[in-house]
Amino acid sequence: MALLSSKMVPLGTPAPDFNLKGIDGQWHNLDSYAAAEVLVVVFMCNHCPYVQKIWDELTALDERLPPSVQFVGINSNAGNPEYPEDAFEKMEEYAAIHLQKFPYLADETQAVGKAYEAVCTPDFFLYDKSRRLAYRGAFEGVGAAARALLNDEPVQERAHSMGCSIKWNG
Repeated sequence: MALLSSKMVPLGTPAPDFNLKGIDGQWHNLDSYAAAEVLVVVFMCNHCPYVQKIWDELTALDERLPPSVQFVGINSNAGNPEYPEDAFEKMEEYAAIHLQKFPYLADETQAVGKAYEAVCTPDFFLYDKSRRLAYRGAFEGVGAAARALLNDEPVQERAHSMGCSIKWNG
């Protein structure tokens, strides 16, 4: 298990669109969350101990923040045959264990993870209403960053996310 730090994508970068299948059986894209004031995209997977360590706190944060903050989990390891725990079939099971209510999407081609320049799991990207990157960093800053965006206040300095490397195919 390699511990990696996130790449600090420049603030203001637009959110790349996607079209991914969720564990709810539906297809999701940026337009699916057009009503959200804040969009939190988290790259996560089932097997990573760093994700497992915060998963319950992440779902609790999702519950504490107002509905105008939308969380979306994306698993870019879903299509990697070397990591069967991360397969689409297991995603629903893990989400249920952790009482996750926000969408959990499979990036089986890994194109979305690459478009976002995600590096590790967990890896957090917070976007404002115009879907411009406003926070990129560690889980510990997500709640404060979301609240700041909702209140039209400046978002505090970012710290790198750290976690397992995304298991890129090939």
